[in-house]
Amino acid sequence: MQLNEAILKSLEDIGKLTNYLEVYNNIKKNNYYDFGDAKTPSATVSALLGNFIRNGDTRVKRIKQSGETYLYYLAKNEQAIGIDTLTTVSETKTGKKNNKTKTYSERSLHKLLCSYLKNAGIYSKTIFHEQSTYNADNNQTWTHPDMVGIKFLNLQSRASQNFLKSINKVDAFKISSYELKREVNSDSELKKAFFQAVSNSSWANYGYLVAFEFSDSLNDEMARLNQSFGIGIIELNGNPYQSRELFPARYKDLDFKTIDKLCKINRDFESFIEQAEKLLTAADRYYKSTEKEFEEFCDDYFNNDSEFEDYCNEMHIPLEIQNIPELN
Repeated sequence: MQLNEAILKSLEDIGKLTNYLEVYNNIKKNNYYDFGDAKTPSATVSALLGNFIRNGDTRVKRIKQSGETYLYYLAKNEQAIGIDTLTTVSETKTGKKNNKTKTYSERSLHKLLCSYLKNAGIYSKTIFHEQSTYNADNNQTWTHPDMVGIKFLNLQSRASQNFLKSINKVDAFKISSYELKREVNSDSELKKAFFQAVSNSSWANYGYLVAFEFSDSLNDEMARLNQSFGIGIIELNGNPYQSRELFPARYKDLDFKTIDKLCKINRDFESFIEQAEKLLTAADRYYKSTEKEFEEFCDDYFNNDSEFEDYCNEMHIPLEIQNIPELN
């Protein structure tokens, strides 16, 4: 029996929410797999359980219990375990231990998203709501995106870029809007966050809801909402380059009237539009310097793996084991 098969068999045996140590102990107890002289066999089981999720294997699902702890279960047992049980466990935020482990802020996730987007050729910028001119008006709290991003069409020659821009500047770039959340664990949380993303991205080519953790029990509802409204969904990872676009966003034309409104009420957004326009219209001899200026204006991103590891530790952002230790 291969180790993946032993993990599935153990999840079947246990038949309830369980962690990687219980799975590992069940494998050893029933001699499903010979770990030999492996130094860290339990870490291997943890990594392989995570791989089921990252690789989109629908047989295994998980929820976050607290801090860095995941509970796993077989998808086919979801009804037997009970949706209420899953929701209750994933929403548990009381007690001193949980409060201590869940200390990372929503805004600390921005650098993870920025790095993920930069790797896809998208420049991004945080929009600080508190700097808007209407802070006292609670009726407009869903007007702003948390972050905006822009991707420029990467043509090989500046001549072809200039030609395209002279015909239709809108086709030279695409702008996206991002609504960030720490975790989305219940149906009510999903709907509130999703329609906030719908409202905040009405002006953009693409709108996204982004969270560090989505409960697996919400997959069907996320798919339905995505199909109906076209908002994409991204799940962040402590390693930003292992973040995943769960559902793609649907393209729509820019709403310049709303863009104008956002420029009037928020200086961050206005500056982003100004800097993007400056880069789009830059003459050849100024393009490189203008591009550098625009990149410096946008949010910071990680330059190497050690940077995001240090950042996650500093910000108390869970960083799951990704590498599978060798079994020898």
